[in-house]
Amino acid sequence: MTAEGRTRHEVARLLLEQGPMSAVAVAEALGISPTAVRRHLDALLGDDEAETRHAPRRGPRGRGRPAKLFLLTEQGRARFGHAYDDLAVSAIRFLAEHAGEDAVRAFAERRVAALVEPHREAITRSDDPADRAEALATALTREGYAASTREVGAGEQLCQHHCPVAHVAAEFPQLCEAETEAFAQLLGTHVQRLATIARGDAACTTHVPADSPPGMQGRTSNGGTTA
Repeated sequence: MTAEGRTRHEVARLLLEQGPMSAVAVAEALGISPTAVRRHLDALLGDDEAETRHAPRRGPRGRGRPAKLFLLTEQGRARFGHAYDDLAVSAIRFLAEHAGEDAVRAFAERRVAALVEPHREAITRSDDPADRAEALATALTREGYAASTREVGAGEQLCQHHCPVAHVAAEFPQLCEAETEAFAQLLGTHVQRLATIARGDAACTTHVPADSPPGMQGRTSNGGTTA
């Protein structure tokens, strides 16, 4: 990869992990000139690997156009791996056809267990849901999900900026459902999935409240138990 290609890849990775972002924010994060960043962003836009949206206005409405934010498209995320998607979809379709929906559900649960079990001790070390959410984000990042947390109101938002199985989950939402239930069990609190890449959102976002209502420990937003 050329130096130009490496820089463009870093711009794309930053949008993956922290987007939507302004061109100025990208330039500051990477320590390169805004002119160079705009050249790379224009190239990503031209290749349909990125798209733009207007930043939400804060405070009184002022003059001028809202700031433009950049984020990756599904094609842009493909830079970071959607390997064997077609094969995986075909295999799960075959499983659903010959073994039924319960088998698909069992597969989804086994897959997410294999993903998080190696990190269980690190995640459950603390009794604080916020600490657990941060540890879960670290574990998910190590597994390729580019995850982070941020404080929002009375709780945390767990954001997964990349999903290696997004194309498969778009057809088989059982993957997302099993993941959400596993998160609730690991975090020891009710969680609510707000958005998913599989449904076309910019990131998979899960709300983790600071405290769980009585009787809700280990439950997901659809009311199912995760014990």
